[in-house]
Amino acid sequence: MRRLVITAVTLAATLLAGCDMLGIDSPEKIAAARENDGKAIGAACRHAARAIEDCYSLNKKADRAAVFAGWRDMNDYMRENKIEPVAPMMGAPVARAKAADDAEAPADKPAEKATGKAGKDDGAVKAREAKPRES
Repeated sequence: MRRLVITAVTLAATLLAGCDMLGIDSPEKIAAARENDGKAIGAACRHAARAIEDCYSLNKKADRAAVFAGWRDMNDYMRENKIEPVAPMMGAPVARAKAADDAEAPADKPAEKATGKAGKDDGAVKAREAKPRES
């Protein structure tokens, strides 16, 4: 009887050791998932016309080598298929808020509002929005 129990326990342990249904991820599986996430982040950054340095600073926890590999792969793919980058929308809320502030400007500065003069910061924001960064 004791041999039967030992055999059953050993068989059960062997079957459960190779089972992925337990929800326990192996270190190799976790590393592969992190690498794939990094590649996806890099590809998305390239498609959004972000410089690789900006991508690194926006995604500090991502693996830099994987981010670069994804960015480079997307760059090659976009060049081969002549795909234009999509302008990032991260700066758009700032520009909209600035435009709303300009619309609500006090009446004591009508000349500046009427002539359409913009401050130094407004020009820089408009230049960045109008011309996507190419890397």
